[in-house]
Amino acid sequence: MAGVLAGILACTAAPAAVAQNYPVKPVRLVVGFTPGGVADAVGRLVAHNLAEPLGQQVIVENRGGASGAIAYEMVAKSRPDGYTLLIIGATASVLPSLRISLPYDVERDLAPIALVATAPFVLTVHPSVPARNVKELVALARSMPGKLSYGSVGAGSPPHLMGGLFNLIGKVNILHVPYKGGGANAAANAGGEIEMSFLSIPSLQPLFSAGRLRPLAVTSIKRSTSMPSLPTLDEAGLTGYDYANWNGVVTATGVPKEIVARLNAVLVRAIETAETKESLKRLGLEALTSTPAQFATYIQDEVRKNAGLIKALGLQPQ
Repeated sequence: MAGVLAGILACTAAPAAVAQNYPVKPVRLVVGFTPGGVADAVGRLVAHNLAEPLGQQVIVENRGGASGAIAYEMVAKSRPDGYTLLIIGATASVLPSLRISLPYDVERDLAPIALVATAPFVLTVHPSVPARNVKELVALARSMPGKLSYGSVGAGSPPHLMGGLFNLIGKVNILHVPYKGGGANAAANAGGEIEMSFLSIPSLQPLFSAGRLRPLAVTSIKRSTSMPSLPTLDEAGLTGYDYANWNGVVTATGVPKEIVARLNAVLVRAIETAETKESLKRLGLEALTSTPAQFATYIQDEVRKNAGLIKALGLQPQ
């Protein structure tokens, strides 16, 4: 009997001991995109903020390809010990509805740790477009259906879905033109190749300052602290419009909850500092933290929202 009781006590104490000792070696933080983008910048900021309080190196590893799916699969199938983390973003909640089969399930195989930030995009038009605000743009589009076009960074990407949501709520028909990357998309809009686009704030600022693009509104339900004078699309007349990119940190399902809780506490504390908020703001991001449970609900809601939008737009999974 005494041996059984000792065994039970040992099993009860084990998770707490694991969390207390964690980490005893460097932690790997995987980013599913190539260096230089927003996801990579967020990953390096997170790594910097985690390293000191954890007392170990946090090494960023870029595993680009398949819109992030390669990295998502790698982390989902990694050993659930808390030593492999992942920067996850809006694309992760889009892929389940655009791919016929994925080698992982974003809700089942990845354990949320914390949200880090949301990223409102900006609806921009070329200066030649005779619309000074969203209502005028909608009226223009209705007067010439199928004649205006907007760019994105690829079929099924967040900017593509932002444009699709604009079409649905505005009851307009603006054509989608995919480009290979944000730089090409922004350049096409600035050059007048397409009339409008949905751009991230960092890529917009130089073009805005040079007068090569006109920003009309932000895509999030709240105004951006980076461009507070711009209305939201919801405020500008497209009632209910709300679509923003986002980033957070997850790990493999099965990582002890005590380790997840410790990572959450460290990350939330770092994100809520004035210094980190300012760093995120320079990236065009709005700091946003959460508990693991809140982040799990957020991901579930995003997956379902995108599934409904993709269905409404008639996009077929491949």
